[in-house]
Amino acid sequence: MDPRTSGSLVVLAHGIGGRRDLPIPFSYVLIGGGLAVVVSFAALLFLWPASRLKGGARGLALPDRVTTGADAPETRWALRGLGLLLAGFTAVAAVFGKNDDLNPTASFVYVLFWVGLVPFSLLLGPVWRLLNPLRTLHRALFWALMRDPREGFRPLPARLGHWPAAVSLFAFTWLELAGPNRDSTTTLILWFGVYAVVHLAGATVYGSDWFDYGDGFEVYSSLTARLSPFGRLDDGRLALRDPLNGLDQVPAVPGLVATVSVLFGSTAFDGASASTTWVNRAQSGPLSPDTANALGLLATVVFVGLTFTAVLRLAGRISGVQVPGGNATLPARFAHSLVPIAVGYVVAHYFSYLVFNGQQAFVLASDPLGTGANLFGTAGDHVNYTLISVTVIALVQVFGVVIGHVVATVAAHDRAVRLFPRRAALTGQVPLLILMVGYTLGGLLLLFSS
Repeated sequence: MDPRTSGSLVVLAHGIGGRRDLPIPFSYVLIGGGLAVVVSFAALLFLWPASRLKGGARGLALPDRVTTGADAPETRWALRGLGLLLAGFTAVAAVFGKNDDLNPTASFVYVLFWVGLVPFSLLLGPVWRLLNPLRTLHRALFWALMRDPREGFRPLPARLGHWPAAVSLFAFTWLELAGPNRDSTTTLILWFGVYAVVHLAGATVYGSDWFDYGDGFEVYSSLTARLSPFGRLDDGRLALRDPLNGLDQVPAVPGLVATVSVLFGSTAFDGASASTTWVNRAQSGPLSPDTANALGLLATVVFVGLTFTAVLRLAGRISGVQVPGGNATLPARFAHSLVPIAVGYVVAHYFSYLVFNGQQAFVLASDPLGTGANLFGTAGDHVNYTLISVTVIALVQVFGVVIGHVVATVAAHDRAVRLFPRRAALTGQVPLLILMVGYTLGGLLLLFSS
């Protein structure tokens, strides 16, 4: 949700507002961020000569009773019921509540759901897979048809991959950042109504695997969850693991680059669109602000995808090594390294937004229909702006971007030394290193330019 147009919900939405609030000179932040990536790369060349990541083959298995409890039908149905309850509460507020700034629907969707999905997935794993109300409705439909929900009427084409998820996520980020009347309950009902029909239809035709690959929100949660300290081993047991091993499990499917480019590019554009320069141009140009934002969003996402793809193809050409499946598959094989960058940007960009606007969402939740109710006893509460200081926000922003890029550098390096001989891995990674440094500096500039 664009904080500049959210009426009474403006509560320091996207961070600290400018680099003058940084506790250290901004030039030091830029230099330090770039050096962190370069030094990490240099250290990896000497300390990480061969691939160490083992994906689901490595981790500390939790006691069997933990896995048994997590996989128990009672646990799964309780989570499905919770997902339906939360979706139903939001739907009731949207359909029957007043269409004004005090309706909690926009806060539920843009703050608690869209932004909150990241920390929940980082901490607990792919939670949306069980909470997803569309998956539960699909299961109920196939139960009524006496069919296995995993089996659709046609096999899911492998070439689809994550492309439906990429389109879904772009459609949502367009709504969030450029859609007309994006906070209106009418707009949200229409958008999510179409979304539900499209994905229930896809799952009906192709089975529940559709959600794993095509549902944008579920794919988003699952990709973020790869960085969780909790995950599954290859034998299905729950385990504590190195998040890098979880990241190594991301399958290189079609559309993965596009999906992560949407996540990364949309957050980057959100930062850019808050700058005075962009706002002035969007408002004074020949196009409407919403059209300008839509084109800017598209251009940013395409830029991320094209630069990443071009750099990986260049890396394959420089290395002179032909990988299995052809060098054209290299962008998908390395796309997992964009996940920590995208997640780092989300943490940096929306940290204060979640803390402050999240409180506002709980305040509004007590009166979803605008009748003066106080269902949860929070109707009279106020946002506590002293929970976190400007310095803490700035540090989270800087470290979110830098740590995300360092983790990405490690993941990319491990994949390179796995696919290429050592000397080829060194030369092949140089273009990717330059791109990572560029992303780091660009991200910091966007975060502190508004």
